[in-house]
Amino acid sequence: MAVVGIIANPASGKDIRRLVAYGTVFDNQEKVNIVRRALLGLAATGVRQVVYMPDYYGIVPKALDGLSSQHRLSLEVNPVDMELTGTQIDSYKAAVEMNRLGVGCMIVLGGDGTNRMVAKGCGEVPLVPISTGTNNVFPEMVEGTIAGLAAGIVAGGWYCGSLAVHHTKKIHIYKNGVHVDIALIDAVVLRDSFIGSRAVWDAERIRQVLVTRGEPHNIGISSIAGNLEPVGIQEERGLAIEFGEGGITLLAPIAPGLIQSVKVRNHRTVEIDEEVSVAEVPCVIALDGEREVEVKEGDTASFRLSFDGPRVVDIKIALREAVTRGYSRVRTGYKA
Repeated sequence: MAVVGIIANPASGKDIRRLVAYGTVFDNQEKVNIVRRALLGLAATGVRQVVYMPDYYGIVPKALDGLSSQHRLSLEVNPVDMELTGTQIDSYKAAVEMNRLGVGCMIVLGGDGTNRMVAKGCGEVPLVPISTGTNNVFPEMVEGTIAGLAAGIVAGGWYCGSLAVHHTKKIHIYKNGVHVDIALIDAVVLRDSFIGSRAVWDAERIRQVLVTRGEPHNIGISSIAGNLEPVGIQEERGLAIEFGEGGITLLAPIAPGLIQSVKVRNHRTVEIDEEVSVAEVPCVIALDGEREVEVKEGDTASFRLSFDGPRVVDIKIALREAVTRGYSRVRTGYKA
């Protein structure tokens, strides 16, 4: 029986960038609406069991409660057994438990930071990331119904080959030679000595960056790479950038509505498995837009680019391939 996990972060889309930039608050009621549509999509593909991350707002239970009588689902929907902390650790713990339970796919509502935590615990389980955060390079803006259909197709085995589900890149972070964390999009070295506010929005404090990807249409720190030397999702390389005088100045949208001029001293391509040393300490390292790692005087730090990031569903390819295999012509028991 196909099982799908849902991780909806109630805190995504609410950080300090709503005060220092022009990011909009992503209301939890809208997350409820997205999850409701995703559940309907899952039911239409024949999924019969869903497990979800419990949260203080009750996103999934409210999604179920809001269904009209004509759309009552034959889904078995249960929370995973976990103790809530009200922090980003919850997304990690939920992913670990869902991986242990053997779900066939996970739907994730959040931004880059939420998906980074899920990536730490999801193992080889494919992800369908739905953008509901601030920096949304890793997750896509996708309609909830379509996300549910794609996740159900993958969990139910309606696709084959490797095009519909592919690995992504990630950055391994080392401190004093010990692996301490990962990033999915960018690792940013900041001219700070303590973490303070987690979100990053001031380009003048950036010393050094390594990105796994960056396109001109991205928002956040990876947009600097996108406006300098774009790097695609599946390209087997990353980009290392050093900031300061003596190079070029460019414009980049590093937060919603916040387009800043950035002084780039130099940049270079980084190959898979190549290690990049952090040049200046003390510093703080931000991962996917949030300050996470303090590096003090006398410490060393480095990054390594890899292609062993989480597996992600290409929604368009998965749906097209499933249609060729007849999924949309099969009676699933779903009543519209």
